Amino acid sequence: MKRVPRRGLLSTLIGIVLLALMLFPVYWVVNASLQPNGNTLRGGWFPLPPDFSGYVVALRAQGRALLTSIIVSLGSVVLSLGLAAPAAHALARFSLPRTDLMLLGVLITKMVPGIVVANALYSAYTDLGLLNSHLGLILADSTAGTPLAIVILYSFMRTIPEEIIDAARVDGAGPLRVFRSVVLPVSVNALITAAVFTFLFAWSDFLFALTLTTTQTVQPITLGVYQYLGAHTDQWNAAMATAVLASAPAALLLVVAQRHIAAGATEGAMR
Repeated sequence: MKRVPRRGLLSTLIGIVLLALMLFPVYWVVNASLQPNGNTLRGGWFPLPPDFSGYVVALRAQGRALLTSIIVSLGSVVLSLGLAAPAAHALARFSLPRTDLMLLGVLITKMVPGIVVANALYSAYTDLGLLNSHLGLILADSTAGTPLAIVILYSFMRTIPEEIIDAARVDGAGPLRVFRSVVLPVSVNALITAAVFTFLFAWSDFLFALTLTTTQTVQPITLGVYQYLGAHTDQWNAAMATAVLASAPAALLLVVAQRHIAAGATEGAMR
């Protein structure tokens, strides 16, 4: 029987301890959400039997906010990819002057403080009537997701072999047909990677949601969680259940798309 090296065993133990420390807040939130009302701080290590009343209260109070987050996040993904994919293809395939400066300009937009963008959008939205609207939040969140999506897609599309493009052109495909029937199918993993990061940006957004919504009519789940901070409430199981509901879609998306994200992040470097 082969012995495990001491250094390897020590590294494994350290990794387990660090992983347990990072996951402990997640465990505590889930455990607290399954405790009976008023028993959060005095609950045991395991919620036996589990009490789902907190989730019932959370869904009743925050169900609309959860739906708003889903609509805004998916809308932001569609808009961001709709803008980023053609832009990345143009930068990667066409002989445009100063492509490096264009990409630098795209990256610089990510360096602008979010509060500056939020204040500017608030003034514009007031005049355009986009405050407290799904479209307003989708447009705002897309300002954060589109630049990163362009960089991710560009890094992959520039590695697509020119022979594939030429073969499609020989068959009579025009530029739009090449983009739709060749470039996009080949770039599926990169598109999924960009979509996941864009979704996470929009799903976790707090600044735009807080600045551009003044009523509870259109309110993302991040503001639903924020309502519990500093509040004098005895329904901590409902508060923790809201936190779980706010985290579950993003965590599930990462698990489902993990293989595509890993491929999309490495394919461009390996080609």
